Amino acid sequence: MSMATRTDTQSPVLHAADSHDLIRVHGARVNNLKDVSIEIPKRRLTVFTGVSGSGKSSLVFGTIAAESQRLINETYSAFVQGFMPTLARPEVDVLEGLTTAILVDQQRMGADPRSTVGTATDTNAMLRILFSRLGQPHIGPPSAYAFNVPSVRASGAITVERGAKKAVKATFNRTGGMCPRCEGRGTVSDIDLTQLYDDSKSLNEGALTIPGYSMDGWYGRIFGGCGFFDPDKPIRKYTKKELHDLLHKEPTKIKVDGINLTYEGLIPKIQKSMLSKDIDALQPHVRAFVERAMTFTVCPECDGTRLSEGARSSKIEGLSIADACATQISDLADWVRGLDEPSVAPLLGALLGTLDSFVEIGLGYLSLDRPAGTLSGGEAQRVKMIRHLGSSLTDTTYVFDEPTAGLHPHDIQRMNDLLLRLRDKGNTVLVVEHKPETIVIADHVVDLGPGAGTAGGTVCFEGTVEGLRAGGTITGRHFDDRVAVKETVRKPTGTLEIRGATANNLKGVDVDIPLGVLAVVTGVAGSGKSSLVHGSIPAGEGVVSVDQGTIRGSRRSNPATYTGLLDPIRKAFAKANGVKPALFSANSEGACPTCNGAGVIYTDLAMMAGVASTCEECEGKRFQAAVLDHHLGGRDISEVLAMSVAEAEEFFGAGEAHTPAAHRILGRLVDVGLGYLTIGQPLTTLSGGERQRLKLATHMAEKGGVYILDEPTTGLHLADVEQLLGLLDRLVDSGKSVIVIEHHQAVMAHADWIIDLGPGAGHDGGRIVFEGTPADLVAARSTLTGEHLAAYVGT
Repeated sequence: MSMATRTDTQSPVLHAADSHDLIRVHGARVNNLKDVSIEIPKRRLTVFTGVSGSGKSSLVFGTIAAESQRLINETYSAFVQGFMPTLARPEVDVLEGLTTAILVDQQRMGADPRSTVGTATDTNAMLRILFSRLGQPHIGPPSAYAFNVPSVRASGAITVERGAKKAVKATFNRTGGMCPRCEGRGTVSDIDLTQLYDDSKSLNEGALTIPGYSMDGWYGRIFGGCGFFDPDKPIRKYTKKELHDLLHKEPTKIKVDGINLTYEGLIPKIQKSMLSKDIDALQPHVRAFVERAMTFTVCPECDGTRLSEGARSSKIEGLSIADACATQISDLADWVRGLDEPSVAPLLGALLGTLDSFVEIGLGYLSLDRPAGTLSGGEAQRVKMIRHLGSSLTDTTYVFDEPTAGLHPHDIQRMNDLLLRLRDKGNTVLVVEHKPETIVIADHVVDLGPGAGTAGGTVCFEGTVEGLRAGGTITGRHFDDRVAVKETVRKPTGTLEIRGATANNLKGVDVDIPLGVLAVVTGVAGSGKSSLVHGSIPAGEGVVSVDQGTIRGSRRSNPATYTGLLDPIRKAFAKANGVKPALFSANSEGACPTCNGAGVIYTDLAMMAGVASTCEECEGKRFQAAVLDHHLGGRDISEVLAMSVAEAEEFFGAGEAHTPAAHRILGRLVDVGLGYLTIGQPLTTLSGGERQRLKLATHMAEKGGVYILDEPTTGLHLADVEQLLGLLDRLVDSGKSVIVIEHHQAVMAHADWIIDLGPGAGHDGGRIVFEGTPADLVAARSTLTGEHLAAYVGT
């Protein structure tokens, strides 16, 4: 009988539900994709390669991940959807077999001053509970240890209406851990009065040096008519009361020339209008003023720990929560391991799991009180990964954007292991990546190209890594490229001396950075490279620092507006047609009246997801029809903005449209490898590497003598790295000094001088472990970088 039962319960060979093993994309046309159709295997690691701008992000993030997220959002109630970002359906004919997608991108983390590594990963919350249970003396609930919660005390009568009215006396107390002086920010700001006015002049002589405060406009009338002080008296001769009225007077109603106005002291006024704003969002001249006028010092009361005295006094085995957050995570994990307290065993287990994830992912050198806004793009991406490592979800799609960004070759191996571990749990892992060390581990490779921008957007190869190597695509041909170490190096023209650098984890570093050559600073992630370069070289006269921070810009900003290219183009159009330049701006008089020059109309559907549709009147061209009747060299302004940088360079280079000012800017954009960008493409669509190169192109016109670049190879294909090296050489040959923080072996091999930091990360780093030429570094093999560089050049 048992035999029969066994045969009966045998399952059919393949259940219909098991046949969905592919994500099918058919006819994708997002951005520059040209009707792309591919099939991606599920529960495998698929790597997407191709030159910058070939359409990798458009396919992975813009199509597959975007639709997965949109479909998940549709499962929530309309009420909840109203609070979520509205996602338009990507332009694609068929998408089948999608699973829930989790995006791990390189967007910098929130720059809120109270956001730290601990608060961003829930580690801080677990520590607060731990201290509220075990801390001695006991000071209160977990909120008493939180630097984001202020203490509140209130008392009074509350009326409870039940039958007859009763007044009940109630007091309300909440103990928070926020330091009352700095409000949980760790720093206090003071205003440097010498930057507000020149005290040897009177107001009428223009004493105020605040941008926008001239005596010719409204402010002049207010200061002149308020009668609180004499506008012709030099400020240094003011009485105490007059000076107080000028600087601190509370808002007071006054009448000037029969008009009711409000007078307010300078300090509260600029506090509201400038100092409380996000500094990156201010106009450049206002930002420069704020940076001059504000001085930030460590809060004297909490010593920068952000916590109140009570929260700092409660300890577990001699460690307060402030000490725990300041400890390097790898050491904190060891401390937690040593706590033996059965009552909180599950909590200790969870806390330890998270801390060990940090160490495993190569972030053990951070501390929990590190502000989230100071993490690099690669670090931010790895912090976001921590949430997902312990997750028990399977059959999920994880989407990574260059997970090796900011990683030393030594750390890439660890990252690879993590990606494989996520895959082995039964997840689909999609990775956009350029580094051969990570492409090698793929189960499936999709190579997009062949070129960038309009020359890209097609699938050139699909298959295994071996097939890619043998195939003739650009990625295949360059896969095993190796830059040889320079035989001869340039001689420095001078040195930049750094003495006793102690920023972050640096251990009193003394180093001479040679000038007039290509100097590369390397070392494992967290060894102190950025601290050394950004912390010790003041970004003052002659120093141009180009990082990967986001470019502030709305949907209306594009490469043409950002680089100042639009001005000469508008003037050329205006001159050729005898009209004024403002007509050729989509943000000014020439804008299409229906969509206000945005090119799309946003329809707000109240609680449903809003819809963006192309404006019917201007067909997305953003200009009034009358403006498009004006031509330059046979093209109208919307056609010019739709050109790629390379096309536009040719167009403005010769013939009727010859415009030297525009041609120079376009030439610089081509130099940095952005020839494929459309000059009217919104800045919000650019990748981190593209943003950095756009900044570099803008700065190349400046008179800087020292250029500092932070990982300029991020987002660059192997084929584009050669072009970047050529650009760095041209900068050095034109007499500039170039200092590059970089992990890419090609850049190291090409350097004239290498400074290697280490030997490890965090407090195991912060020392100089090698200074010299790349050839010496390879020959010595005394450091991790030396070993990897030697392996790379194949010696």
